[in-house]
Amino acid sequence: MRIRRLPIAVVALAAAVSLVACGGQREPEGGKAGTDGGRLTIATGNTTGVYYQLGGALASVISSKVEGYRATASETGASVQNVQGLVAGNYDIAFSLGDTAADAVKGQYSFKSPQDVVALTRLYSNYTQVAVRASSGIDKIADLKGKRVSTGSPNSGTEVIARRLLEAAGLNPAQDVTAQRLGLPESVDAMKSGSIDALVWSGGLPTGGITDLTTSLGKGVKLIPIADLLPALQKTYGTIYAQGNIPSATYKQPADVATIVVPNVLLVRKNMSDELAEKLTKTIFENKDALVQVNAAAKGITLENAAKTDPVPLHPGAKKALDALK
Repeated sequence: MRIRRLPIAVVALAAAVSLVACGGQREPEGGKAGTDGGRLTIATGNTTGVYYQLGGALASVISSKVEGYRATASETGASVQNVQGLVAGNYDIAFSLGDTAADAVKGQYSFKSPQDVVALTRLYSNYTQVAVRASSGIDKIADLKGKRVSTGSPNSGTEVIARRLLEAAGLNPAQDVTAQRLGLPESVDAMKSGSIDALVWSGGLPTGGITDLTTSLGKGVKLIPIADLLPALQKTYGTIYAQGNIPSATYKQPADVATIVVPNVLLVRKNMSDELAEKLTKTIFENKDALVQVNAAAKGITLENAAKTDPVPLHPGAKKALDALK
């Protein structure tokens, strides 16, 4: 069957309607949400982040392509909160950074016990973006000592990696910086007003909030390289972290910025039916163009990498779908 490409205006409108309709967590209808038709709720992230944009687009695609289901997307604090809400039954599908998801299935760091979550697919990669005021004298993470830094929303994947970066640079996150636990919109506003010196953000390219910041402040803000901390991160946390580059054209920077990347995954609970997991996974790849039209980061969602979710198990239904699509 030929899949109709959704015009960007249609996708954007549907995403906006979906997101306005549900601004927070909701209890699922019935015991096992999304196993017998009905409503599916997607946990996304901050309003100016890629999770939020793609979550709205995904909700629109599911609602129009998966018979019997209506999906809505919720703004959240992102990864850690998403996993917690998914396990609690507040959400049916959740975006998450790969490092947070790995911690969840292992029951470590932010999680006191292993969480019953599995993946539908690996998504695109998140790029760690550290923006600083040009007048702050900050050229590397170690220079954040004594500075006012937004480390991301509470219980977000950004907060996780921000703390790990500070520790890798030999800083104590609780003592050596004045940490502000702000979401991306609030972080951008604080940078504009001069009430913070730097922000850490983990997101796809481009992220709307960072585009806003670099456009508004121009040469008054810059992204700093952090790839020098990769060996220390890999020594402690493994190869979930890798090196990447933020192309200069992404935010009109003078040169590419060497950074640290981590994959994203789309999570569900283990008790989602094989049939629904298969349908959802197929829908994502058969309608990838609609996601790309909303944010170019979705270009990084590929069949080649889809099953590479280790150590997070792949849902059996998702595996069946991916095998059939190859």
